[in-house]
Formats: sequence, C-alpha cells, structure tokens
Amino acid sequence: MVSFNEIPGGGALRVPFFFAELDATGANRGGRLPKALVIGQMVAAGTLTPGVPVLCQGAGWAKSAAGQGSMLALMAAQYRARDEFGPLYLLPLADDAAGVAATGSIQVTAAATAPGTFVRKIAGQRVSVAVSSAQTTAQAAAAIGAAINALSDLPVTATVSTNTVTITARNKGLGGNEITVTTTDDAPPAGMAVTVVQPTGGAGNPVTALTNALALLGDADFDYIAMPFTDTSSLDALRAHLVTRWSWSRMLYGGAFASVRGTLGTVTTMGTARNDPHVCIMGADSAPEPGWIWAADITAAAATSLRADPGRPLQTVALNVQPPPIDKRWGLGDRNALLFSGIATFTTDADGQVRIERLITTFQRNAFGQPDDSLLDVERNYQAADILRRMRSYVETTYPRMKLADDGTNFRPGARVVTPSMIRRALIAFYKSMEKDGLVQNSAAFATALVVERATGNRCRVDGIAPIVPVDQLRQVAIQAQLRDAVGVAGAL
Repeated sequence: MVSFNEIPGGGALRVPFFFAELDATGANRGGRLPKALVIGQMVAAGTLTPGVPVLCQGAGWAKSAAGQGSMLALMAAQYRARDEFGPLYLLPLADDAAGVAATGSIQVTAAATAPGTFVRKIAGQRVSVAVSSAQTTAQAAAAIGAAINALSDLPVTATVSTNTVTITARNKGLGGNEITVTTTDDAPPAGMAVTVVQPTGGAGNPVTALTNALALLGDADFDYIAMPFTDTSSLDALRAHLVTRWSWSRMLYGGAFASVRGTLGTVTTMGTARNDPHVCIMGADSAPEPGWIWAADITAAAATSLRADPGRPLQTVALNVQPPPIDKRWGLGDRNALLFSGIATFTTDADGQVRIERLITTFQRNAFGQPDDSLLDVERNYQAADILRRMRSYVETTYPRMKLADDGTNFRPGARVVTPSMIRRALIAFYKSMEKDGLVQNSAAFATALVVERATGNRCRVDGIAPIVPVDQLRQVAIQAQLRDAVGVAGAL
C-alpha cells in the first residue's frame, strides 16, 4: 500500500482518471551560504539603527551608513577587501554614553631646514604632508592637522594648538587605544623633528549595548563573527551568546574572531584567563593597524576558507594586514607558548606578507579543570557544525512525515513507516557518503558503535548515539634525517 501525502485512499475517491501529487523531498540537494557578522561602533552621524543587524551593501555604503572613519565602517571595508563573495551583515553599536575617546599628539619640535615630505601612518593609513624650509613649527603642525582631517577614512580627527597636533579617536572606548602613529621608510625632511604621544585614555566599551544587541539576534545564523572588543566583560557577553547558539534547542553554531594587541606577556596573560570553545583570539605586538581591523581581516580570511571546506587547515592562509616591526615579531618558541595559552598565531614572510599559522580557540580546560584540546582548533568546531547540519538535513528530508514502528514490523513497501533499524542503516549509508566526500573517517567503527533505538519514555521518539570522527588536519611532518656513509646503509655492498 502506497502512502500518499494528499491524494485520498482508493475507497474515498471515485472520480476517474489520473491524479498525481509531487513529492520533492527525495530530490533535496539544497545547500546554505553561511553569513558573516561584523560587530563595531558607529559614529553619531551614522544612519544605522544601533543594535539591529543590517545587510552590508558595500564598503561605500557602510561608510555612509555607519559614518566615515568609524570602527564599523573601517572593519566592513577590511572584511570586504578580503571576502568579496559571502553575505555580510553589520551589527552597529553606539558609543557608550560614559565612554571616553582616546587622544594622542604629534608635536613639531624643530622646523625643516630643507623642503621634503613628512610621512606617518595613523592606524596603518598613510598621511603625507609637504613641508618647506620657510615653515615655522606652528605652520608645519597646522599642515599636518589639515592633512589628517582631509582623510575622512581615518579613525581620528585633529586639532592644532601652536606646534602641537592633538588627534582624537572618532569612537569612544578602548578601541581608540589601539590606534597608533608609526613611522615609514620615507626619508624625513632635513632638520624636522617631531615628538609623538600615542593615543591613550580611551575607556568605556559599549558592553550593555553589545549584550542587548546579541540577545536580539534571535535565530539568525551567523557563522563568522568579527569581534572588535577584547575586554573581559565584552568577551563574557559574547561567550554567553555563543553557548546558546550551540545548544541542542537552537543548533545555530558559529564562532567569533578577535585580535589582542600587546607584549608577549600581556597577550599570554589575557589568553590564559579565557576558556571559550567558540572564540578565537590572535595576538600581535605593535602592528600598525588596530586589533579590530585585524579581527575583521581574520574573520574574512577564515570565512573564505571554511566556507569552501571546513576541514582544510587554515595554516598559510594570507591576511591583508600590515605586520608588526621585525623586532616585535615572535619566534617559534614564543608562538608555541602562545598556542598553549589560548592565543592564535601568525607568521610573516620576508616580504612582509602576514599568514595564519594556527587558529585556535581559547578553550583549554574542561569542566574538571583538566587540560582539554577537544575543541582547540577552529576547524574542528566548523567541521562539527557542518556534519551536524548535514545529518539534520538528511534526517528531516528523508523522514519528514513518517509513522514509527518497532523493528520486525511487517508492512508493505511504500508505506510511510520507518523503524529504528531502518534509520540506523540510513545513517550508516549517509556517514559513508560523507566519508567519500572527505568530511569524516572510520565509517566501519561508526557502523559498529552507532546506536539507534526507540525512546523508553516516548513511543514517538528515536534516540541514538553517533560516534562521529571528523577528518584531521595535517599540521606537522617530523623526520629524523640520518646521514650515513655508504658502508653504513643497510643492504649496501
């Protein structure tokens, strides 16, 4: 007996002749396009509604909507420069009302004795000013201030008093403390001297606004989240949110990426204090660009690779950020220590190209306080999410409206009846198909250990245990190279 979805049974339909209903559940091959979310502060002139996610309609649109030079606009532009394909949403936050903007200064202490070009980078962006030997220190400062204000994408504005340029972050909060004024390889004008005070004093991240905004995301499935804040309160709010996204009742999954600036000791201390399986934090010391720019770039680089194949290791993937000075780049031993402290690492090529070395989460200890690397690598989390999503789609597509019977029940082929053993065989076959696609391994062990049975307290439910083993990543090859004379080689004459 064939079970139809809508056509009445033979005894209830007398009108001739041919009737057909379409059931496309067996043809489902649909996929999903994972979305990214960039969190950041807008400026007061922005037109976005704080706390409400919105689809990014391009870097130019983001500048207009979030305000030029704002944290959010700059992060959106950085993300889009690295990932031109994936859907991108922005989560705008207003500055905290009690926040304080970071300030710094450039003081011209000696005028140029010959014409030249004064060049500095602010937040990694180049600012150049033509100077002449006729200018006083006050006039040179005025020219520098005008050049800064002419670059509307800079995250700072400038005011001038006599020979001192004061720069102020456009956004209030700790993020302004990550804006730096750095030198370049350009030759300075002869005789000209300046004293730089790096921006400091920024305080008051919008933690409450962040917490409220995350709560309003609902069931929107953002797989890749760029997190600009690395203070404890903000990271705790994000951790609490991500835990719910990984719960059985929501199954949204996803993870976040951030970057912390500081010395090796500062970064190590910060990493060891965290224990979050869904947030990856990369450390860097004295890089020209703020950590929130790095966060956007890391997120985009990871999204591009993980979207194509979550199982392929992210090592050597290029980042579009400027490297720290050579004397601030960490060696092998330092980076290995960071990887045991919950901090992701990068390497720098001879030409200055920054590359991901290993992206890890800050998860380091289990509930008993013991070392635990089960959710260490970012790839493993995204593999697990991908596999569970595939299994859910397969089960819901294969058994959307089925009757459930005990094993051994005798029913005709085509009847909409399923038994636990049928589900078990289907899951084994599906696991083998994922193995052929390079997603999982050990299908024989999966088949042996898979448990599918009717729930004892609910006759309409099937419970199971699925021992999923994702494929691993090739991270190291170690060889003992033994140099030998010909006489010492086994089998030599």
